[in-house]
Amino acid sequence: MPVSYSPYISALSIYPVKGMRGTTVRRAAAEFCGLQGDRRWMVVDGDGVFLTQRELPVLARIVPTTTKVGLMLECDGDEIHVGRPPEISCDVTVHVWRDDVPAQDAGDTVAEWLSQRLKRRVRLVYLHDPDARRTDPHYAPTRPPVSFADGFPLLITTTASLEDLNRRMDTPVPMTRFRPNITVSGCSAWSEDTWRLIRIGTCLIRVVKPCARCAVTLVDQTTGGKPTPREPLRTLATFRRARRGVMFGQNAIILRKGTIRVNDPVELLEIAPAALDS
Repeated sequence: MPVSYSPYISALSIYPVKGMRGTTVRRAAAEFCGLQGDRRWMVVDGDGVFLTQRELPVLARIVPTTTKVGLMLECDGDEIHVGRPPEISCDVTVHVWRDDVPAQDAGDTVAEWLSQRLKRRVRLVYLHDPDARRTDPHYAPTRPPVSFADGFPLLITTTASLEDLNRRMDTPVPMTRFRPNITVSGCSAWSEDTWRLIRIGTCLIRVVKPCARCAVTLVDQTTGGKPTPREPLRTLATFRRARRGVMFGQNAIILRKGTIRVNDPVELLEIAPAALDS
């Protein structure tokens, strides 16, 4: 039986290029691999290994915008337009954590533009076929596809949990530090720990595991700086530590596709006792 509850979507975000600044949207198509347009592009080093704000915090200063033909990147008033590589173009193999993934290189012009701003030799690649990469079967036995996201198609956070965290810190941080896809309001702090199956419109979502947080949360998503060193990880560690790290937000997979919108109600279909270790 559905659980009576009153959460709703207060924000939706996509990240066209993994590691670059996010974009808020009012509606998004939820595909099996994630929200449409989310993390289909990625910056890699000369060996094809993915790069994020963990290594290059300055990525937060680059603003990507999806266009009809590809992508526009803007940084400090300078911009470049990038065409989506042809699907039939020669594949390159890129590396995202333990996965080797076929992708398409976006060309020398944007590679040079990015290398100058990041002060490191890099390439930009595009993922035409998200089916080429799959989620961890330990958490998602059906192994749905996933884009260049760290491991799962969706990340869900709640405003109440952020408010509880910020009450414990001298300097509050915005939700952008955690780079969620779906932000939910209208629920109590940390109630997302109990969610297992939710419905948003026609979209059915399975919540599979808490999200372990890393040094990206230290990065201001506008400046690329680290204004409060060690925060929010230091405070999270005092009350959200688990075997695999400190937790904020929930990773999820999409069981049934659909369109989701800001202000859509979030219906809880299954809940279970909270467990940070999984």
